[in-house]
Amino acid sequence: MLDLTWRIFCMTGSIDFYLLMKEMEQKDEQEPAEGTLPGVSEPAG
Repeated sequence: MLDLTWRIFCMTGSIDFYLLMKEMEQKDEQEPAEGTLPGVSEPAG
C-alpha cells in the first residue's frame, strides 16, 4: 500500500498522498504485524 501512495505522489505531486504515506508508515511501526507476538522472532510450532 505504501508503494501505491508513493507512486501516486510521484505522478501527481500531491502533498496529501505524501502525508498519507507518512501516516501509514508510522502506524506500521507502532502496530506489530498481524499474527505475531511482541518479543517473538520465530513462529511457534
